[in-house]
Amino acid sequence: MIRLAAPADLTVLPDLERAAGEPFRSVGMAEIADDAPPSVEELSVFQSAGRCWVWDDDGTIAAYVLAEEVDGFGHVEQVSLLPSHARRGVGRALIETVGEWAAERGLSGLTLTTFAEVPWNAPYYERLGFRVLADDEQGPALREIRRAEIARGLDRWPRVAMVRISL
Repeated sequence: MIRLAAPADLTVLPDLERAAGEPFRSVGMAEIADDAPPSVEELSVFQSAGRCWVWDDDGTIAAYVLAEEVDGFGHVEQVSLLPSHARRGVGRALIETVGEWAAERGLSGLTLTTFAEVPWNAPYYERLGFRVLADDEQGPALREIRRAEIARGLDRWPRVAMVRISL
């Protein structure tokens, strides 16, 4: 079940993030698998603002999503799940939760940034109704997110910004 994260949930999310990163090794992206997860302090900013949801599988936190507002859209900052919970609709349900959150705030839809060629990234989000945004379609805050990703070296692998407009 999806619920807002409680402060006690935050301590398990870094380990969940590490586990969620492991599949990147299979596509030649070990650096992404080894990337440091967000700290409990960083996660607490989202949790205390009501922008962190978890998938609670009978007492086991199996996935989470972080959201923020960017350029008038709900922005999926991070979505991660244990590999054992992949292909069960968990990621889709978490994205839809952020979509509902954005709609309640009158935001225009959802944005995110992701790897273009990783099957469970951009191709997956396209199946959820997202499309790639051209550089000139990105708002200033989204362009800043992309600049920060480039500075971190994430564009060693092709990355894109995507949008899904609310109906």
